[in-house]
Amino acid sequence: MSGIYIHIPYCKKACHYCNFHFSTTRYNSAEMMNCIRQEIDLRKNRIDDEVETIYFGGGTPSIINADELEKIVDKIKKNFPVSDNAEITLESNPDDINKEKLLQWKSIGINRLSIGTQSFCEEDLQWMNRAHSATQAFQSIVLAQENGFLNISADLIYGTPMLTDELWRNNLQKITELNIPHLSAYALTVEPKTALHKMIEKHKTPDIDLEKQVRHFDILMQWATQNNFEHYEISNFAKQGFRSRHNSSYWQGKRYLGIGPSAHSFNGNARQWNIANNALYIQSLKSNQLNFEEEILSGENKLNELIMISLRTIEGIDLGKIETDFSFEHKIRLEIIAKKFLNKKMLALQNNHLTLTNRGKHYADGIAADLFV
Repeated sequence: MSGIYIHIPYCKKACHYCNFHFSTTRYNSAEMMNCIRQEIDLRKNRIDDEVETIYFGGGTPSIINADELEKIVDKIKKNFPVSDNAEITLESNPDDINKEKLLQWKSIGINRLSIGTQSFCEEDLQWMNRAHSATQAFQSIVLAQENGFLNISADLIYGTPMLTDELWRNNLQKITELNIPHLSAYALTVEPKTALHKMIEKHKTPDIDLEKQVRHFDILMQWATQNNFEHYEISNFAKQGFRSRHNSSYWQGKRYLGIGPSAHSFNGNARQWNIANNALYIQSLKSNQLNFEEEILSGENKLNELIMISLRTIEGIDLGKIETDFSFEHKIRLEIIAKKFLNKKMLALQNNHLTLTNRGKHYADGIAADLFV
């Protein structure tokens, strides 16, 4: 089974914290949609098994006309064997959601919405430079549910300067009230060259409060337990049956094809990424070429990636798989290094799987780095 990711590189506004590839000008959007469809044609031989997930990300895919989304879905189905029960996700912003669009999306076959709520606090949204209001954040979810979308994920960001512990609990309570079955929650990070990075450098906004972020993550994990959410990946929480099938395929090391500027692909042995420049992407496709870079993964690369992605999940690192896919020596090495984290109760060992404890989840990246070869 494989997945297909479509990158739509346009947004209404530039959020202060965002470092994804996007543009706030859409003068070349018609050309871009043509080129995305053309890339699908060019890469039709890159997948030889059934496609079980299609994911429209960005950017903000929900600002694109529904007929353009439909053309892309049709082009994918023409070129690839798509499962009858494929999960088709659309990332959408609250300010783009209305009844007409929802019905159009459903008719296309989109059956999952990932809504970029980020916060239900007005001051928080304004600080982030989001295009929607707190009222829109709430009402868009209600409207989606009323029009038949039950498989909904909401995004929230914690650790922002004005987000108190109480306001963070209020945000989580809104998820409960709305009966949203999936939540992706991320700690605010300062990425280079973003507006937030420059604002902090010029002392226009406070730097990250790491102690607050730790508190918010603990509050988040406690809320998830109390409300029957499975903490199935460091930043992702789902009610039973509502895990993101597409994102789970990344963490399970499955193959996927990325279409559009800056989109990444993985075929099991190599990673490939398209040029992150809209004009150059369009220019290359007009010449019936694709401008990309590729990295062939070494055995060490593959092992380290498996350690990194597995450790982030509830299933953890399967030591049996390490032995089977790599070597007995690699398995023994991992067990030896893991002992110090087991002794500190940051890792647990059950059924030959190494998993993070709640305490260990605060140090996931550091633990993974120590386990790397």
